[in-house]
Parts: sequence; structure tokens; C-alpha cells
Amino acid sequence: MPAVETVRGPVEVDALGRTFMHEHVFCLGTEHVENYGAGDWWDEEEKVADAVAKLRELPARGITTIADPTVWGLGRYIPRIQRIAAQVPELNIIAATGIYTYNDLPFQFHHRGPGTLMDDGPDPMIEYFVRDLTQGIAGTGVKAAFLKCAIDAPGLTPGVERVLRAVARAHRETGAPVTVHTESSIHAGRKVVEILGKEGVDLSKVVIGHAGDSNDLDYLMELADTGAILGMDRFGLDVINPTADRVRTVVALCERGYADRMVLSHDASCFIDWFGPDPATVPAFAPNWNYRHISDDVLPALREAGVPDGQIDQMLVGNPRRYFAP
Repeated sequence: MPAVETVRGPVEVDALGRTFMHEHVFCLGTEHVENYGAGDWWDEEEKVADAVAKLRELPARGITTIADPTVWGLGRYIPRIQRIAAQVPELNIIAATGIYTYNDLPFQFHHRGPGTLMDDGPDPMIEYFVRDLTQGIAGTGVKAAFLKCAIDAPGLTPGVERVLRAVARAHRETGAPVTVHTESSIHAGRKVVEILGKEGVDLSKVVIGHAGDSNDLDYLMELADTGAILGMDRFGLDVINPTADRVRTVVALCERGYADRMVLSHDASCFIDWFGPDPATVPAFAPNWNYRHISDDVLPALREAGVPDGQIDQMLVGNPRRYFAP
């Protein structure tokens, strides 16, 4: 049987079960933690224990896999995730490779790669991404199983485009699927499918992340008609799009025959330092932005609106399985 790499090793694709396709464990600025965290707001043992408790809420609700798109720019640190995964054996955690930026590249690539001072061959990002996918991440033995990049409000900046094209080439070399964070207010998904399509990427292996921030059915159907998968993946982030509106959009797309091109998730985390060190900050402005919301609130709402269990299973089981299958 085909297998997908997880933090604890390969798992048969058919055994992934119900899968949330966009959940972080931690989003942390590594330099932030190292310089201003220890002894102040970052207690490693406390945060690991808290993450284990929160992640155990997923298998308790029948969710057996999460895809974690935490890459360079979001604070990926696999040894910490390995510790956590070992304590939640009922949950598969799938790691990603890529670079997360809305504007410029990390300085480590400013002078290396095509069109730069050290223009001496292919973009070094491609080699890094392929290494993570085929050999493992940073000597941990954990292999990434998908690629991640982003296009946000600044649009297709030179740095963003370079990452997107490097991701496309790593996909072509390895077959690894792709998830792209997009800003729906500027219809960034259109640029994603345009460029990745021209780069020869199999669009059926592409998730347009945060497509569910939009309720524009014409835009969403346009993306899905390319074969790409819609990431309806920020349930609980009501400050961007309320749950009731997100549910109505998913229902409308299911009625139009697009259940086979949607995946569900929250884009939540056990801890994110973007909003300051106080862990109570996020629940204060987004009380439903947690791993429980889809199981406890969204799925009942979808059923009440007439979405059959077969379509729910398609979004939670069938589509993730197809995305990760070789």
C-alpha cells in the first residue's frame, strides 16, 4: 500500500483516517524564543505538556491525522514535534517543507540563486526542499511529505515568486503535494494556479490554503474547476470570516458538486507568538479558534444544513487521502 511520511514514520495512506489538512502545533519565531523567551514567557516543558493535552482532543473526536504546514518562517523545529508526537500516538502529524514569506526572502537566499551575486546554478531552495522530502529534516530522520509557501496581501513580490517557483520545481522532482497560503481578498489563488500550472504542477495535488476566507462562490468554483483543492481551513477565525458564513459557503459548494475538492481545518495551533506571549490572548479575540470547533460545532451545522455524511467523509478522509497518495 502507498504510504505517507509522518513525524513517527511512514503510515499507509488508507490508514490516515479523518484528517485536518492545515493545523500547526507551534508557530514561533526561533530568534524571538532564543533571545526574549526563555525565563520569561517560554517554558519548554510547560508548552510541550500543554500541546500534548490539546492534541489529544483530536483523536478523542475521531480525528487521527493533521497536516502541519509549519516551515521556515513559522518556526519549524522537528525535535520538539517528535517529543510531542511520541506522547500522542493516536495522532499522525505530517510535516512540511518550504518557506513562508509575504515579501522578501530570508537573507540566506538574497545573494544565492538565479539572478543574484552567486548565480551559479539552480535555486538552492530546491535542493533544501528536496532533501527534506527525500532524506529528512535537519538530521532528525523525519521526512516532510508536502510543500508549503504563501501569497498574501503584498501579492506576487519577487521573493514570493521565487519561493513559489522553487516549490513547483521540488514538486516536479519528487511528486510531493503543495499547500499555498493565500489572501482571499485579493483572489491570490488565481495567481497560484496560473504560475503552478505553467510550471507543470499537477493542480490536483495543490491546496489553495485559506480559500474559505472567501464567500465568493464564482471565485471558489473557478479555482476548483482547475482541479485544485479548496482549503476551507480557518474555521474559528471569525474575525476574518464568521463560522456561519463559512458553513453556508461549504454547503453551497457541496450542493454544486464540489465536495471532492474541499478539505476542512482550523489553521489553529497549541501556541502562536504572533499576538504576544500571553496564551489567553487568542481565546479572547477568537474563542472558537481551536482544534475542537469543527468536530463540536461545524460538522453538526453542516449536517443540519443537509450535507450528507458521505460528503463530509469525502472532505475529511477521501480528499486528504488522494492528496497524499503517490
